Amino acid sequence: MFTGIIKDVGRVRGVTRRQGGLRLGVAFTNPAEFSNLAVDESISINGACQTVVVCGDGWFEVDSVEETLAKTTLGSLRRGDLVNLERAVRPVDRLGGHFVLGHVDCPATIQEVRELGTSREIRVAYPDHYSPFLVAAGSITIDGISLTVAKLEPGSFAVAIIPFTFAHTTINNLKAGSRVNLEFDILGKYVARQLGSLATIAPASSKLTEEWMLQQGF
Repeated sequence: MFTGIIKDVGRVRGVTRRQGGLRLGVAFTNPAEFSNLAVDESISINGACQTVVVCGDGWFEVDSVEETLAKTTLGSLRRGDLVNLERAVRPVDRLGGHFVLGHVDCPATIQEVRELGTSREIRVAYPDHYSPFLVAAGSITIDGISLTVAKLEPGSFAVAIIPFTFAHTTINNLKAGSRVNLEFDILGKYVARQLGSLATIAPASSKLTEEWMLQQGF
């Protein structure tokens, strides 16, 4: 369980293909937050919950399996890329964002980034069959960042980015055409389920096919 409040921006230090999966090595820059990271601990990388399998002084590694790579943007990471990091929440922590599971629902595409004085507005295109999970002023997770839906239209939504979030996450690297991970609010999913909205949603199909694996170089 996470909150979507990013604790560090790490840098990918290594990407190793392992059969159909990847071993990702990540360096962190906030030792006060991550120095006691341990093997078997959950950590959010760009919003995707991963398990630490090896760790050392200032770095850790995770194994991303085929299904994770098919449903997130982790498979496109390269050495030197910046990533948002958050450790799992503790019962004593303040819940500054919202309930984030680290279970990415889908990748999405940035349509537009607009500067609005001291803030920025980012518009995101997403698969329309996820629309029951979004409401204006509701919560959304983009690359692990807890944000508020400022505007909502069919097939797209916009979020307002305050200067602090812009300066302390990878959101400052986004531009039109960038791909991001989306996790919709778990509370909205349960409400939609109870109201029967899921019955109208086409079953999610996995991208994990032989053709997709070949395209990714496996």
